[in-house]
Amino acid sequence: MKNILIVDDLHPIFIEQVEAMGYTCNYQPLIKLDEVLAIIADYEGLMVRSKFQVDRKFLDAAVNLKFIARAGAGMDNIDEAYAAEKGITLVNAPEGNRDAVGEHAVGMLLSLMNNLNQGDAEVRAGLWQREANRGYELKGRTVGIIGYGNMGKSFARKLKGFEVNVIAYDKYKTGFSDAYAREVSMEEIVKHSEVLSLHVPLTPETNGLVNYEYLYHFRKPIFLLNTSRGKVVQTQAVLNAIKQGKILGAGLDVLEVEKFPTLGEQPWFYELKQNDKVLLSPHVGGWTFESYRKISEVMAQKIKNLEIKT
Repeated sequence: MKNILIVDDLHPIFIEQVEAMGYTCNYQPLIKLDEVLAIIADYEGLMVRSKFQVDRKFLDAAVNLKFIARAGAGMDNIDEAYAAEKGITLVNAPEGNRDAVGEHAVGMLLSLMNNLNQGDAEVRAGLWQREANRGYELKGRTVGIIGYGNMGKSFARKLKGFEVNVIAYDKYKTGFSDAYAREVSMEEIVKHSEVLSLHVPLTPETNGLVNYEYLYHFRKPIFLLNTSRGKVVQTQAVLNAIKQGKILGAGLDVLEVEKFPTLGEQPWFYELKQNDKVLLSPHVGGWTFESYRKISEVMAQKIKNLEIKT
């Protein structure tokens, strides 16, 4: 069959490179789920971002599917276990947006520590408040990273020139200490961190990881960054920890609920948007002009590698 259904926006370099391998591509970025279900049986490959859940019903309909390419890092919208049962190979592209995520996390951290958003808004409103916007320096601080895969390591690399102490915990890795971070236990993360950055996939174990109890155990006030998945962090717990002085500032690129109008209906949203110690961005940490192309190049190369293996 050698054909791929593309159901999300994608850089044209992907089509160019896979068609050079002999594939044909049906580029349908506006297609709806019911329309996909009606035709997916005719395809060998699927390219998707986060448009919909690739669940058991979907996979049962995809009787000829050999691979799914996820344009990004997380695979939480795909039933990985059932895909494996079906013999479907899964391909993602964390290498394509790891630099974007690392830089975005650094940018959020520096903005929070130096009150850049608040200071900017005040000057535009005719206020000149130097003391109220006194910042913190990053040098000499201990930065804790949860999850030391592509994203966590990228963030650690970006911090190299700031003269910080970077410690990292990863439940599924050992012996990963390197020039950028030192492997530690979760207990040491909680004891020493002054900055906490989350770089984990969304799984049953990480869902709600950062909650009231978890934050209670931190010994020092922290700056919190989440560029992973929104459901890893309980938003109300963060807001309460800010009021208690346990969190000095939070940079949230992702939220438990994303997109309007549903986001605006959440009981914590009004408090969140009013809080000047929270910096928000619309899940764009890994979505730069450069990563848009790099993700496509990485996926195309991995599909080429699949071809070589088979």
